[in-house]
Amino acid sequence: MTVSQRLAELGIELPSVAAPVASYIPAKTHGDLVWTSGQLPFVAGELPRTGKVGGGSVSADDAKADARTCALNALAAAADAVGGADRLTGVFKVTGFVASDPSFTGQPGVINGASEILGEIFGEAGAHSRAAVGVAALPLDAPVEVEVAFTFA
Repeated sequence: MTVSQRLAELGIELPSVAAPVASYIPAKTHGDLVWTSGQLPFVAGELPRTGKVGGGSVSADDAKADARTCALNALAAAADAVGGADRLTGVFKVTGFVASDPSFTGQPGVINGASEILGEIFGEAGAHSRAAVGVAALPLDAPVEVEVAFTFA
């Protein structure tokens, strides 16, 4: 099954590639990898929420949903860079950043939002190495940012 077929089966329409908010490109290829820049959880050009995760500002569940959105934005950027989603063959590495209240330690659960949707889309080829990092702040006060390295052919 192709990536496009799997997305259709899941009822997912890839978003448009998010415009960079600074001086960078959304994705770049090297060998058989396409690396995305950090993707924020933009939906139609807007952040659905801002603030820190934990401590009452942004819930872990909302942040997990944002990480899922970030992963889909990364998939869109990677697909655009390689000439279509069906050229993507798997997921190599996910790095997730969570703007965290100092007492919040659930970053891995938040970034599961990205890992789980990539696994649903790519199956076994979606298994990846990963980092989930808590940070003091993210661009535009986003609660989550995710970058992904995909394999492609």
